[in-house]
Amino acid sequence: MRRLLKCLHTLGAIGMMGSMASFLAALAFLAAPTSLAAQAGVSGAMAEIATWVFLPSMALTLLSGVLAIAATPAFHDAGWVWVKAATGILVFEGGLQYVAGPIQEAGRTSASLLAGRLDPADVAHTLAAERNTLWVLLAVALANVALGVWRPRMPQIPV
Repeated sequence: MRRLLKCLHTLGAIGMMGSMASFLAALAFLAAPTSLAAQAGVSGAMAEIATWVFLPSMALTLLSGVLAIAATPAFHDAGWVWVKAATGILVFEGGLQYVAGPIQEAGRTSASLLAGRLDPADVAHTLAAERNTLWVLLAVALANVALGVWRPRMPQIPV
């Protein structure tokens, strides 16, 4: 059971961090869009990645991590586990609120622009804030991976 949970946790982290890297690459492309159609295509692709890769991977990572803590008695009082859990919850919340939501909204807005339902002058949103948030979340996710591999000695939590 522990190995299955570790495998699922690792697969979820790979999917989550890979989708964040693809968001950053797509945002770099959106910095100088060649046309409204290209912008809508990239925004739509980002929205699909958020829906079908980022969100499920993030949920799998969080759920398998929590189940691993519950299933492994040695994790109950390990300080590094609770630091990892706390930062994992921050990544989950930040990913939902500041990354997936705005990216999905940008995809819907771009589709409306392309269909002619919105005027490009009326849409003055930018995904620059999401780029910065992605870098922070990616750094925290990398720190979580380092905690899981390194497993530093931290004060034990009294039970």
